[in-house]
Amino acid sequence: MRGMFFMEHAKKQACFFKNATISNECTIYYNILKPTDVCCDQESLNSVKSCKLLEIGLIVDGSGVLFIQKQALPCKGGDLFIIPPNTTHEYFRASNNEEITIKCLYFDPTKLFDGEIADIRSPRYCFGILDDNSSVAYAMLDQKTRNELNILYDSIQKELLAKDFEWKFFILSYLTQLLVLIKRYLNHSIKTVQYANPMEWNIVLAVIKTVEENYGNSSLTLDSISKTLFISKSYLSKIFKLVTGKSFSDYLRQVRLDKAKKLLTKSNITVQEIVYKCGLRDVSCFYRNFKMYTGLTPQEYKIKYAYSAIKNNKKQGETLMSILNEISENLQKGQPKVVKELCEKALNEGATPDLILKEGLLSGMSIIGEKFKRNEVYVPEVLVAAKAMNMGMQILKPHLSSEATTKNIGRVCIGTVEGDLHDIGKNLVKMMMEVKGIDVIDLGSDVSPETFVKTAIEENCDVICCSALLSTTMGVMNDVVKAAEAAGIRDKVKIMVGGAPVDDIFCRQIGADCYTEDATSAADAAVNFCLANK
Repeated sequence: MRGMFFMEHAKKQACFFKNATISNECTIYYNILKPTDVCCDQESLNSVKSCKLLEIGLIVDGSGVLFIQKQALPCKGGDLFIIPPNTTHEYFRASNNEEITIKCLYFDPTKLFDGEIADIRSPRYCFGILDDNSSVAYAMLDQKTRNELNILYDSIQKELLAKDFEWKFFILSYLTQLLVLIKRYLNHSIKTVQYANPMEWNIVLAVIKTVEENYGNSSLTLDSISKTLFISKSYLSKIFKLVTGKSFSDYLRQVRLDKAKKLLTKSNITVQEIVYKCGLRDVSCFYRNFKMYTGLTPQEYKIKYAYSAIKNNKKQGETLMSILNEISENLQKGQPKVVKELCEKALNEGATPDLILKEGLLSGMSIIGEKFKRNEVYVPEVLVAAKAMNMGMQILKPHLSSEATTKNIGRVCIGTVEGDLHDIGKNLVKMMMEVKGIDVIDLGSDVSPETFVKTAIEENCDVICCSALLSTTMGVMNDVVKAAEAAGIRDKVKIMVGGAPVDDIFCRQIGADCYTEDATSAADAAVNFCLANK
């Protein structure tokens, strides 16, 4: 059977679907295709027709070719194609020696759904699986999603055959689950308005697979991928836009933000950790792009979708969101008494201590940190904001779980190097690191290289941070690096340097790992080092 699905009405469909399960009442059709024709057969290609129904084809096993709108697209087990009505297409074997099996569902959304879900002009058409008016949507399924879809396909077939009590409602339920599951998984649409040959298709799929496996690598770029594929960057950019309908940078940003959305709603890690895990540049950039992408700040998104106790009560959710925003804003203004009162109010409204800490206090402190980095606020503003945060922490500490109060991203020892007594900059860095969830061991001022290394060994530190304000003490940082090498821990601990006379050139000259210009950047770098050391 050659996948004969070009039907005018139910009677014709019954003739063409020799092995299909058909229901006139439900306007949904199920079929298992096992094409016998090979794609290179011109007579077969000339006979390809279009189907008036929407089709969802799951490649069960084998490999072959989907011929669609005069394009031959390679396909194999685990591939999923969603093809809108009136789109010319057909499945074929790739060669006489290969076989392919496809489970297909055909249905008329206007007969099964109402409103936007049934309107092909709406971005919500079939729950958005064909957004941007795509000619065909495509996904490479992981094993888990593949198994879930198989179960739903088989459940629909079973109900169509048995037609037991309320069977149509069961089918609609299974189909809805299937569409929503596909939309959740589908993070890109393949355009076929312009032609892309099989070689270009395979190249783009290789790029997509690379992104899915390496999206957390912040250095991942189209240039780095083009080098691994031995293809010019300009050519790769051109065919990626041709096949997917979007630029590589937009696609990569979308994938990373989609991953960030999942982490926001399904984990309790900090925004900084999410930025690191998703390969995003920095917190401020993440906030800006996330708001553009979702219409909500990360804080608002988490409250809306993650906390079931809140999201089931819209009024309560709006109240808590307002309180958390006030905590963040008053912390930035350096209003400790107000922050204390608002933390107590949030607890009384049912917010968890972890939620108040992360989405109120830490959120506000992160914003202050970014403003400090951009010279929009200065040391006094940072200090009063820290005081406000400490006041809020006094309210939360008795309510925080023991795990929440003891769990840290990593451990750092910090100090001003031997011969130097200045500690304002060092104290700012310490405070910023503690805000990020790092356990900081403060060695104070006038710290010898031996003390830095001994502490790092005894306390199992991930990072050693050295500060210097006097140019005459900079050389001690070099001694710290040498002491770490002599103790045999250089490959286990990162060494960060900072201070007024220090720069990146000096950092590289002495063999240290990182130099940062300000306290916020130092805290961000320390977080990355600690997470990478896990």
